Amino acid sequence: MKARHLLLPIKTALAVCAFKGLPLLGMVLLQGSVTHAQTLSFQANEEVDYELYYKWGLVFSKAGNATFKVTESYFEGQPAWQYSLLFRSAGIVEKLYRMRDTMACYYSKVPRLLYSSKHSDEGDYYSVDELRFRYEPANQVAIASRRYTLKKVKIDTLLVAESPVSDMLGGTLYLRALAAGTLRSGDDFPLTVAIGRDLVTMRFRDSGQRIVEHKGVKYRTRHFYIDIEDEAFEQPKAAAEVWIGDDANHIPVKVRAKLKLGAVEAYLKEGRNLRAPMDCRVVMP
Repeated sequence: MKARHLLLPIKTALAVCAFKGLPLLGMVLLQGSVTHAQTLSFQANEEVDYELYYKWGLVFSKAGNATFKVTESYFEGQPAWQYSLLFRSAGIVEKLYRMRDTMACYYSKVPRLLYSSKHSDEGDYYSVDELRFRYEPANQVAIASRRYTLKKVKIDTLLVAESPVSDMLGGTLYLRALAAGTLRSGDDFPLTVAIGRDLVTMRFRDSGQRIVEHKGVKYRTRHFYIDIEDEAFEQPKAAAEVWIGDDANHIPVKVRAKLKLGAVEAYLKEGRNLRAPMDCRVVMP
């Protein structure tokens, strides 16, 4: 199997599963939709860094670095929130399949997802994905989806789904928002994610509180399983897991996504200009 096809699911895992991941993983407290809010759990200029690792048998290699950032901006002349992700491959992935992805979402101040883009630079291949969201009566969302390269338009279609709907990156805000709410172990929440021509069905399942440790640091977290109906994952049920910091920031601390060959894991490295102290970090006496 070519390295390109072997490692492509890593990007999907990052964006879809909680960041992107996690990929993929705060902006709103939902009322049945990722696009309607009651409270904000971040502030402008928040930045969060992650380190990604690829695991396959005895292989445990650095796969990349990801930075998420929230800024105040404008979209089509109106004040907006911009939520962005910069991903750079590293380690074995950099050697076999170089990736430089930049993703951005624009939310109205309501907030409501208006537009998203993904610029993919894979060395010998460059593409842009764009999604525009239009909100219809009866809880329907219309998404104009385009994908193009430097040479041609590859996708130009209209998708229609029932709310809640998001792009890959916005899915992380959905999950952070869930963690900000009042949850009980066993609660589950659906989300439809628009990717190219497809509408990917996801479901977040709360499994309660967990302690996560990485490089000698322990965190109190809220743990979620994520069911993902997508060909990148060997089994849809519990295709990914996310551990959200159990404090006022609701930042993903760890993400794990099972792939057809191995798994990808992302760990929190550093957070800057957070809305609140990281009280989820366990301080040992």
